[in-house]
Amino acid sequence: MLIEPIVQTIEVDAMAEPKTQATTVPIDDYLAALEPARREDAIRLIAWMREASGEPPVLWGSRIVGFGRYAYRYDSGRSGEAPLIGFGVGKAELSLYLSVDYAAEAATLARLGKHRHGAGCLYLKRLAGVDESALRELIERSVQARAAERIDGPAQA
Repeated sequence: MLIEPIVQTIEVDAMAEPKTQATTVPIDDYLAALEPARREDAIRLIAWMREASGEPPVLWGSRIVGFGRYAYRYDSGRSGEAPLIGFGVGKAELSLYLSVDYAAEAATLARLGKHRHGAGCLYLKRLAGVDESALRELIERSVQARAAERIDGPAQA
């Protein structure tokens, strides 16, 4: 008897809405809240990611600036949408949300400069000292990597 309600709760939670969703908050409001050096980095990332994706910036949740959308579905059946590429500005680091094979990108990462990375994130302290062309290559390849799951195409002029 006691196990059954727990199983039901897990099934309900597995189908809950994703916490991070696109909002209608203006990007300028997000940028205005950043300290000047972080704002400069964010403005540069917005330009590069907008160019790579062909999409305008959208605030996802309270801190992720995303571009475009892709659909995902887990083996559990849970599905949703996420930004095609994006970034978040933290106090200590910039978090870039990219879909690249970091092992295959070893040469590009070596050119990039000081960084660290996790499964889907590239972490940078600042854009100063980072090789811009290497970073832009990673951003472009991330957009290409998600092309099949992309929900929207590049914005038409």
